[in-house]
Amino acid sequence: MELGRYGVFGRAAVLTTERARLLESLGYGTVWQGGSPPADLAHVEALLNATSTLKVATGIVNVWTADAVEIARSYHRIEAAHPGRFLLGIGVGHPEATATYHSPYQTLVDYLDVLDAEGVPVERRVLAALGPRVLRLAATRADGAHPYLVTPEHSRQAREILGAGKLLAPEQRVVLEADPARARALGRPSVKPYLRLTNYTANLQRLGFTQQDVAGEGSDRLIDALVVSGDDTEIRRRFEEHHHAGADHVAIQLIAEPGADLDAGFRRLARLLSLS
Repeated sequence: MELGRYGVFGRAAVLTTERARLLESLGYGTVWQGGSPPADLAHVEALLNATSTLKVATGIVNVWTADAVEIARSYHRIEAAHPGRFLLGIGVGHPEATATYHSPYQTLVDYLDVLDAEGVPVERRVLAALGPRVLRLAATRADGAHPYLVTPEHSRQAREILGAGKLLAPEQRVVLEADPARARALGRPSVKPYLRLTNYTANLQRLGFTQQDVAGEGSDRLIDALVVSGDDTEIRRRFEEHHHAGADHVAIQLIAEPGADLDAGFRRLARLLSLS
């Protein structure tokens, strides 16, 4: 599925229908609804209703909280109304957040089996894949992968596992701040909660970060790697590194202080990334 080179990742409070129209006009190809949206996918449909060409993806539907049959019904309803504009992102979440968390890999496989039986096409779904096993599953049972909280090095490794022809759409945080200390102060709170989740800390250590890097609030080295900042050239370079490493699309998560003008930030990013 063609998503464009860049999109925007955010929760429903950020991805309002008004902002979706703005992002479409700025040339972003896709918006990714973060969190674990309910199975009715009502907000996804509202974003599609409000726009004409923008693609909408989930990042991600949680297999523990969204019934697969209901998700399939929502997919078919949305596809009938907006053909070719919805991508279903699916993931297993985290053991720390789900009391019934068990056999996550098999649960994901079973979920995909239900989607198959309900007629949701393989080419219209992606998996929230971090480690090699789920990346290999994404290569065979989905159109590709949507990794979250990763670096360009992860994109390189993911491309090797996925192989050619599969979609790779990582999320990348950005703070529009040139001062390193100020940028870390803004970016660190967006990373800190994920350092309590073993799926993320294990993946970061596979990428070469140490236990000390992922402990507490995260080392400066870790924050700098996960949250790009600096001048326009530095920011552009990080996004290009994902593409050079094999990403097809990068989902941008703009991190800003409360009350900041997000629309101005998205306009600046559109300019520096040369979106049409």
